[in-house]
Amino acid sequence: MKNQYNKTITACFVGYIVQAVVNNFTPLLFLFFQKSYHVPISQITLLVTFNFGIQLLVDLLSVRFIDKIGYRVSMIAAHALAAAGLLFLTVLPEILPVPFIGILIAVMIYAIGGGLLEVLVSPVVEACPSDNKEKAMSLLHSFYCWGHAGVVLLSTLFFYAAGIDNWKILAIIWAVIPIGNAFVFAKVPIAPLLEDGETGLGLKELFRLKIFWILLIMMICAGASEQAVSQWASAFAEKGLGISKAAGDLAGPMAFAILMGTSRLFYGKYGDRINLDHFMIYSCLLCILSYLGISLFPAPLLNLIACAVCGLSVGIMWPGTFSKASAALPKGGTAMFALLALGGDMGCAGGPTLVGMISDSLGDNLKMGILAGIIFPVLLLLGILRCKKGNTLS
Repeated sequence: MKNQYNKTITACFVGYIVQAVVNNFTPLLFLFFQKSYHVPISQITLLVTFNFGIQLLVDLLSVRFIDKIGYRVSMIAAHALAAAGLLFLTVLPEILPVPFIGILIAVMIYAIGGGLLEVLVSPVVEACPSDNKEKAMSLLHSFYCWGHAGVVLLSTLFFYAAGIDNWKILAIIWAVIPIGNAFVFAKVPIAPLLEDGETGLGLKELFRLKIFWILLIMMICAGASEQAVSQWASAFAEKGLGISKAAGDLAGPMAFAILMGTSRLFYGKYGDRINLDHFMIYSCLLCILSYLGISLFPAPLLNLIACAVCGLSVGIMWPGTFSKASAALPKGGTAMFALLALGGDMGCAGGPTLVGMISDSLGDNLKMGILAGIIFPVLLLLGILRCKKGNTLS
């Protein structure tokens, strides 16, 4: 029984790689877009907000239609939209009178695909027969990190070898991954999230549970803690530390992603021996220290090390919160996963936006912008402690 779902789980791993491409390829081009299309920094910030804002809207609307049309059709559509958005990114800025509008439309299309993937992938893996759901969930989310690292490394190597002016060729290459995985999802078995005859909790039932609101706030803070540093890591390394784009991409986003993936892979392998609450608490404390290091250390090398350590610290936050929600609300169903994904994407949009706004108001001071983002790991830590204290809240 379990063996037949191995291909499903593998396809879900690739699904998170697709989402990593969607979320992290375009930010590598931020400064290039700023120079070649004359897009101001305020509009560049809007691209991040718009991407996660669209994903947020999809998370909200998906509660109504995923169960009706089914997980398989939704998965295939998600991959098709992700590919279409990447392909349109190479065309629309050139043919529309305002290049930024073309970029925005392409981002909107792939963001819809990314939003669907965020809602779909975790419950599909949760439904597959597994000996340890928490380990499987952490391992699943580690593939987002490997995808993130792969996007940064391979894109950087491509830009070095072929020149960043040829970025459109790379965008087409990245689009091949979701196209291929869409065909895989057309064939693999997909297990039901709930047993036959069972129904998941409705929105009104979820909204009445105090534990759900705590978990939702935790997801918002998990997304914000991660993306507040991740989305600005390349620009931070380039502009704040005065290093080249290639060095900035490698030293910032890639180191962040590799250490975030290492944290998730570690828990994915040894999670049956580790207390999830303790792991998350220590991770939050490390995250707070890393934010302080990024913002306050005087030496650029120490700032970069703190940026990488932040990746290690945020690794467990997102999958750990999903696991805590699945354990606390086993009948949460699609609605719970969709709303938690909504919360995560709210954080992903809000974190980088707060950093950008604070930085802009202080004369493009990214250090102070990131310092303001420390509120997110602090609130997440309080949420974990509250859940630990009141396991009977639900």
